Parts: sequence; structure tokens; C-alpha cells
Amino acid sequence: MHKIPVTVITGFLGAGKTSTIRHLLQNNQGRRIAVLVNEFGEVGIDGEFLKSCQVCDESPATDSNIIELTNGCLCCTVQEEFLPTMQELLKHRDRLDCMLIETSGLALPKPLIQAFRWPEIRTGATVDGVVTLVDCEAVAAGTLVGDLDALEQARQADPSLDHETPIEELFEDQLACADLVLLTKVDLVDAETQTKVITWLRSQLPPHVKIVPCKSSEITADLLLGFNAAVEDNLDSRPSHHDTEEDHEHDDDINSVNIILNQTFDPKTLVSQLQNLVEKLEIYRIKGFVSVQNKPMRLVLQGVGKRFDHFYDRPWQEAEPRQTRLVFIGRNLNREHILEAIDPSS
Repeated sequence: MHKIPVTVITGFLGAGKTSTIRHLLQNNQGRRIAVLVNEFGEVGIDGEFLKSCQVCDESPATDSNIIELTNGCLCCTVQEEFLPTMQELLKHRDRLDCMLIETSGLALPKPLIQAFRWPEIRTGATVDGVVTLVDCEAVAAGTLVGDLDALEQARQADPSLDHETPIEELFEDQLACADLVLLTKVDLVDAETQTKVITWLRSQLPPHVKIVPCKSSEITADLLLGFNAAVEDNLDSRPSHHDTEEDHEHDDDINSVNIILNQTFDPKTLVSQLQNLVEKLEIYRIKGFVSVQNKPMRLVLQGVGKRFDHFYDRPWQEAEPRQTRLVFIGRNLNREHILEAIDPSS
């Protein structure tokens, strides 16, 4: 039987991975696609967002072909949960055309790809390609790699300068593994800034890795699928900061806080509160669903830094509680401090 081609979608928090997969599922051109979602945090926000696309409600392996791995970073739990999940899917690979794996925004892609060398997986699946999403505005604002001009000056002055923070190393490892870089949210910067970011990215990538700018996540499936790269066979050509480490250890200071509230919120007021909170705490990502008073629709809210996007995606279902559920990902986050900021009555 044929091997299932697997596309790994990686990129730092908030780059648009889930939105890209959701669009692909809604425009799958008849492909039968399985999706694995690795989340950082206990509340399955990304999985529910993907399920709401309403084109992925059947699976040969489970009740849904959205399989959420929610117990931590995929590269750390791969031997505990990834293997049995893949083995179950491979039993039905005659009914699947391809697979997408969305890594956590805090995950290294190489340990996941190495799992495709295991005999239990190797005979049934291959990593077709790695697509790394990069938030253009976040790079330009210094959220991921610092000030680009200052960084370039420092490198020219001392090429051996150890400039990377753990976040920068993670981001650069995600770039180093890419077959394609999707530069998202370019509509949020001017042309000069976009050019500067592309120039910096070009310096980090091999010549054969293309950079594709996009304003939204509406990218054709033909661009994201069909690399035929068999990535697991040439990992040595994709060096990373962590190649010499026997085990990948996470920054223990990075944590997630899950907030579930029964009250409703005014979107503008909530966004203002969250923007103020981001100024006080080191928060990398906020995502979730909001209950808005007198609105029958569920509000999806996503934040990176002080930039927030929100939209209504679907009506609340009769059987589901109308709750506001948010996940905060950052460094040394405290649940009580977050609650006080958005719900003073708590």
C-alpha cells in the first residue's frame, strides 16, 4: 500500500497555522485529509476551531478526524501518544490521501520528524514536506528575533556573537527545517518593512527554500502539499540548535493559563483589558472563544502581542454552554493576576 504523505505545519505562536489548515480543509479539492493538532494548554481551542469548518466530521479512526494531542509538546510526548495515534490511522491509510500535523508553536519540528524513522511508522507514512509559517509583523516588531537592524549590525561586528534567546533559537530551528516559508500577515506592514523581513529570512534559509508572502491564510492546497521531500531521510541537511542534545528540554518558565467564565463580554472592552495585560506580563499568545451579550454567534478571539483579531464564526449550539474560554501562553503566568485584569469581581 502507498505511504501517506504527511505535511508538517510549524511556526511560532500566532503565525496562523490553525487558520491555514482550516482553509485547506474547507477547500480540500476532494482530498481525504487527516489532521493531528498538538496544543500547548489544556483547553482544546484550536481543535474546536478546526472542527467548526464542518467539512471534517468523519474519520476512519476516531469520532472525528481532528485528533488533538493536548498533554504537552508533541516532541516530548511523541512516544506516549503520537505512536498509537499514527498506528491507528495507518490501519485505514487506504481511505486517506494525506495528513497534516500542526505542531505546537513552542515545539521543535525535528524530533517529530525523527519519529517517522520508527519501523511502526516508516512503512506507512512519509514526511512529504515542512511548511513554516512566519508572522511578518511580529518579526518586524522584534517579538521573535529582536530589532532586525540592530541584529544585523551586531552580526557584522562579530559573526560569532551568541545573540540568540531560547525563543529565537526555537524560531530559527523551525526555519531550518522548512521546505517552504509562508510569510503571513504582510498586509499589516508597509512594503519597505516586508522587504526587510524577507531579506532577513533569506539570510536564514538555504537558496532552494522559497518564501511566499500572503495576506491571509487562503493558500491553495497545491502550494502546501506535494513536496515529495521524504524529510525523514535527509534530516542531517537541516541543522538546528538542538542537534547535540539527547533530550529536548523546554523552558520551564513558559506555561499556559486556561480561563473559563460563564459571563459575557463586550469585545472592545475585553480587547482593551487584554492589551493592558500584555503590557504588564510576558504573554506570547491569547486565543479562545468569547460569549457576547445578545449575540447568538460565538466570537473567536486571537491575540499576538498587542494585536488582536476577533470574528464571529458560528452560532452557539443548543447543547454547548455559552462560556468565555481563553488560553494564555507566556512566561511565569499567574491565573489570579489574569482573572483580576479581565474579571475584577473574581
